[in-house]
This record gives sequence, C-alpha cells and structure tokens, in this order.
Amino acid sequence: MQNANQGRAANLDGDGLAIGIVQARFNAELTAKLAEACLAELKTLGIEPKLITHVTVPGALEIPVALKAMADSEDYDALIALGCIIRGETYHFELVANESGAGVTRVSLDHQLPIANAILTVENEAQAWARAEDKGRDAARVAVEMANLMDELE
Repeated sequence: MQNANQGRAANLDGDGLAIGIVQARFNAELTAKLAEACLAELKTLGIEPKLITHVTVPGALEIPVALKAMADSEDYDALIALGCIIRGETYHFELVANESGAGVTRVSLDHQLPIANAILTVENEAQAWARAEDKGRDAARVAVEMANLMDELE
C-alpha cells in the first residue's frame, strides 16, 4: 500500500475550515495565554474568525463534555482542547490529567474528528508558563493539519 502523503509537508491551509475551541477557566491566566497563541496561529493559517467557535468551561474535566457537544453538531473540521493541570500534593492531579485526556481521546475516536489536545499537565506554574505559547500555537497547527489529512483520507 502506497503512503499517500509520505514525504510531503504538512498541509496547514486553513481556508474554509471550521474549528471549535474548548478552554478551561481553571488556571485562567495560563489558559488565556494558550488561547491567545492558538487564536493568533489560526488566523495566520487562514481560518476566518467567523468559522471559529470558542467556549469556556470550568476545568479540564469538563472539556470532553463540551467537545462532545461540538462533535455531535457535525459543524467542525477539527476541535482544540485548552487547559492547564498543575501537580499538587494529592492524587487529584493524576485523576484530572488521566480522565480529561481519556475523554478527549474518546470523543475524537468516537466521532472520527481530530482534536488537538493542548491540556498542559505540568509539575509547577513555571513549567506551564514556559510551554503555554508554544502549545497554543502547536494546537492550532495540529488541528488544521489533521483536518486536512482527514479530508484527504475520506
């Protein structure tokens, strides 16, 4: 079987793509930085602002529910999850990190819809700040590339 896109550069042309973003409000300053970088990159990639739906939810555990509602609508070419989970002194970090990640993956697989998971899971706030801008930009690029790839594969 021939690999159709082997050796080709990623298709980052966002023209005409509809993107949904779900942003957690917990650790709001950090997730706002993720969103700012993500939205700026989506614009750079040619996504029209009117084709971007950006909603917020309380925290990372609520992200998959909102993603599922967006996926159920069949209005989007790709989705983006933005959040930040910082390790604390209890097991709660592992629970939130694992369950939010599993939920995002399940929605993506159940709907065969690309979801760029930019829910940061870090040891401390300094690590989160060091990653927020790059991960926000990366999420936009992943969403556009995967939306285009899924279109090619259909």
